[in-house]
Amino acid sequence: MSTASKLTLAGTSLVAISTIFFVHYGQRNEKAAMHAGVVRDMEQQRLKRERQAEFEMQRQLEGEYRKVQTVDGEGEEGNPKG
Repeated sequence: MSTASKLTLAGTSLVAISTIFFVHYGQRNEKAAMHAGVVRDMEQQRLKRERQAEFEMQRQLEGEYRKVQTVDGEGEEGNPKG
């Protein structure tokens, strides 16, 4: 084999190996980014459930307080009418 053919073979092999390496590297990074998105979505859903539970608890407490406490003669912001 001549020197030129050896250099061509080495060059094309290097390009092929480099291409394969960078494609796999890109796929690994993309997979990690997608997983991070899933983790972020799960955290957002957990926070939403917690906030909804807190809201429901507050609504229930408000209902109980409205049964027990009556406020007469107050306007919208707690100021007396008149």
